[in-house]
Amino acid sequence: MPRLFVAAGLPERIRDDIAGLYEAIPGARWTEDDKLHITLRFIGGVDGAAAQSIDSVLRTVTFAPFTLTLKSTGFFPPRGQPRVLWCGISGGDGLIRLQKHIERGLTSKAGLPPQDKKFHPHITIARLSAASDEKLARFLAKNALFETEPFMVSGFALYSSLLRSEGAVYTREAEYRMG
Repeated sequence: MPRLFVAAGLPERIRDDIAGLYEAIPGARWTEDDKLHITLRFIGGVDGAAAQSIDSVLRTVTFAPFTLTLKSTGFFPPRGQPRVLWCGISGGDGLIRLQKHIERGLTSKAGLPPQDKKFHPHITIARLSAASDEKLARFLAKNALFETEPFMVSGFALYSSLLRSEGAVYTREAEYRMG
């Protein structure tokens, strides 16, 4: 059963800016540029009827297009061994409103349980496994002032994710646009 998630895509020029950050850090598995996105809601594995209900709810989401800028880099979790390297998001008020609207619809109308984690807007750029602390610290210091030009978000999509040994395969199942 594929796992579903809701995400906003990124323009090619922004994905190129992110890919320009990638460098040799032992233990870092960089995200392929065609898989870069802003996750708005992870759903998980659902059956066909639930997927149709989710799609119906997402079709009712309305929002005004908004502008974002990617800014700086960091890692999760903030304490302990870093597992995820990310790019931050600046000017995310519209993004937060969109995420809350999606969350409310999916919990109240599609019957999904509420998210168990607070929404932290970011873009996962690498998964880390025993990455060198020194190289990671150097990367973060070097990219502390990373910033993209602003870009417009006027839509989002429902994706399925199929886990394979060589990595996840994402499929855009439906797209929802405004503006």
